[in-house]
Formats: sequence, structure tokens, C-alpha cells
Amino acid sequence: MEQANVHTELYTLQLPSKRESITLLEALIEEVADKYQVSEDTFANMMTCLNEAVINAIIHGNKLDPNKTVFVNVEVDGKRIIWTVADEGPGFDYNNLADPTAADRLEELTGRGVFILKHLADQCIFNTSGNQVELHFKI
Repeated sequence: MEQANVHTELYTLQLPSKRESITLLEALIEEVADKYQVSEDTFANMMTCLNEAVINAIIHGNKLDPNKTVFVNVEVDGKRIIWTVADEGPGFDYNNLADPTAADRLEELTGRGVFILKHLADQCIFNTSGNQVELHFKI
């Protein structure tokens, strides 16, 4: 059986750990979405997830340390877009998080990030230490 020649495109961003870096991320999301004619729903999900993942990496992972970097890689293969966000922090235990939908947590202002990622991305994979997440979106 002959395999089709799948062309993969790669993009990368290295963001300083400050909130303003999010504008560079948003520009890349828009560029990728435009180039690959991503649907509005998928674009909205990508924007929400990537904003959440990068802000968490900047604030919680790198503790807003301007000497630390958040690394964003994008791989596009024609059928899906895979975003990888990594920080230089120690990571966290993503398996033991409080349920943000529990009655006693509904009023909380934080703690929904991982829940959002798992529900809006087609696939959400953390590395063992929890300082890198891979987000898959079908296109």
C-alpha cells in the first residue's frame, strides 16, 4: 500500500515570562488558523486553550520570572494541529486536581485551566512532571 506524502509544517515561539507575551501567541494562532483555514469553532477552542496554557506556564510554571522562557511549538500535518507548551518550572500533579464542577468549587475564580484544556482540545497530553502539555486539534 502506497503512503501519501504528508507535508508537516513546524512553528516555534520562545516567550518571555510576562503577561504581555500573550500577544505574540495570539498572532501565531491567527497566522496558523488563517493559513490552514481552521473553522471558527476550532479557532475559538485553540485560542482559549493556548491562552490558558501559556498564561499558566508564565504565572504558575515560571512564576513570572523574566529570565525564564515559555516554549510553544506547533506541528501541522494537514489533518490536525498539535500545539506543545512547555515552561521551565518544576511542573504540577495534573492527576490530583480539585473538580471545578463540584458544588463547593463553583464560586472559585481559579482552578479551571486543566478542565478547559481537556474539554476544548481533541486531545490533551501532559508530560510526566506536568511542565509540558500537548494539545491536539483536528482540522
